Amino acid sequence: MVATCYGEQMSIIAPEIEMVDRSTRSIRYLQHGWPNDLCRWHAHEEYELHLITETRGKAFVGDHIGDFKAGDLFMTGPNLPHNWVTDKVWSKPVSTRDMLVQFSHESVEKLAEGFPEFSQVLQLLQLAQSGIIFEGFNPTFARGHMEAIRDNKGAERILSFVRFLVRLNEHAEKKTLSVTKLIQPQGGSKHARIAEVVDFIVKEFSETLSVSDAAKMAGMTEITFSRNFQTVTGHSFVEFLNRIRIGEACGMLYASDDQIITISQSAGFRNLANFNRHFLKVKGMTPSEYRETARKDLAPQLENS
Repeated sequence: MVATCYGEQMSIIAPEIEMVDRSTRSIRYLQHGWPNDLCRWHAHEEYELHLITETRGKAFVGDHIGDFKAGDLFMTGPNLPHNWVTDKVWSKPVSTRDMLVQFSHESVEKLAEGFPEFSQVLQLLQLAQSGIIFEGFNPTFARGHMEAIRDNKGAERILSFVRFLVRLNEHAEKKTLSVTKLIQPQGGSKHARIAEVVDFIVKEFSETLSVSDAAKMAGMTEITFSRNFQTVTGHSFVEFLNRIRIGEACGMLYASDDQIITISQSAGFRNLANFNRHFLKVKGMTPSEYRETARKDLAPQLENS
């Protein structure tokens, strides 16, 4: 089954939206080689487990740009843009570069309702909102799980899928990738108040906002707010704010020709040196390198548009 899609020019801000036909099965298995038209910057409502079986290149997940190699295993959440671009030095076509499984949140949630022991896997789905790479996961085991899902049918396919999710949830080294998709806290008035601050930061990232201001917004003391914010987001307030601003700057670097100092100010940084330092810490490259890499690997067709 081939997914249909629509969209204009590929962009880090406006990816193609992939419409997945899920009328015939709850779990959708795909595999494809390289080059392939399906290897593009896109997003869809389903979660996706994505195993790279051959080649090396650049992984694009939300605002994340990093390297990938054969054996790497990723998981992306709903509507999180992603793409894997093989390095141009890989000149020979590859019959199978990607093995992937797509599934809905509803299917896993209903399974957890019927089997409470399975509910811990929902935490994995929360992490996937930002994209995950399972560092150190045995690629032979990963391929074996993918092949079991591919080759089985009916209830056996479901069991193979559940077994894979359980193993992934147990895996200790899960690294989140993008800062543009956030884990939305659920339950409890404290979490709700932190969520309001998070929403404000995402919408008004360029505004001057101190820990004191954020604590007042949440109706907490600074100490209580800082502790709860760290628990909910996994970051200190200042670190989280800077990561959101860096994520926004990534989009501006790709989509505009503005000078870096202008982009740093638009993203909320008042000092260029401070911006450069935080950008390097979060993205592992300078703003100029990010712009060059994104434009070269994500949108080579811009020159012909």
